[in-house]
Amino acid sequence: MKIKIAPSILSADFGNLNSDIKSIEKHVDLLHVDVMDGHFVDNLTIGPCVVKDIKTNLPIDVHLMISNPLKYAKEFAKFCDMISFHASLFSKNELKKAVEEIKKLNVKVGLALNPDDPLDLIIEVLDDIDYVLIMSVYAGFGGQKFISKVLSKVENLRIKYSFKKNIEMDGGINDFTIKKAKKAGANIFVAGSYIFKNKDRIEAIKKLRGVNS
Repeated sequence: MKIKIAPSILSADFGNLNSDIKSIEKHVDLLHVDVMDGHFVDNLTIGPCVVKDIKTNLPIDVHLMISNPLKYAKEFAKFCDMISFHASLFSKNELKKAVEEIKKLNVKVGLALNPDDPLDLIIEVLDDIDYVLIMSVYAGFGGQKFISKVLSKVENLRIKYSFKKNIEMDGGINDFTIKKAKKAGANIFVAGSYIFKNKDRIEAIKKLRGVNS
């Protein structure tokens, strides 16, 4: 499965956001947007108005770390291509309905799992979603250390459950941890500070892809 790199704009300079995006746009596959509400997670980030003003030809991947994704998904869906939300917010019966509601917005739908969330939360809806987002840090802040125990979830999705769709991994991704994540079976990698805080962003992206300059 093709490897895709998804820079997280959480680590970009919001005063020069479109300029930062342009600096890496030709070298990556999609943009990752972390939306936090100060309730589901402690941090507070951006709303649809910021996503609306992003200028890019890349697919936009919105990760809703919010307590009520159904309430806000419709507005975000106007300006993005993918929306993921946290499975732990819903019961199993409610989860299937939530996925169906967001699918009606004509975006790809993913379910996110925090490091302590079991795969059991999403097994019954794997056929209904487009991708799984495995958090390799706890949702809410950038720059955290990679949590290796989550790799077993990726392996189980690929081997035990024969999940053939995209598996995205978010948190602590760098040129070292990405090797472990690739081996486990993930294929979309969210990297924020590793890319945007690097003096040579293009070289950082090449290292993530395993390309030697």
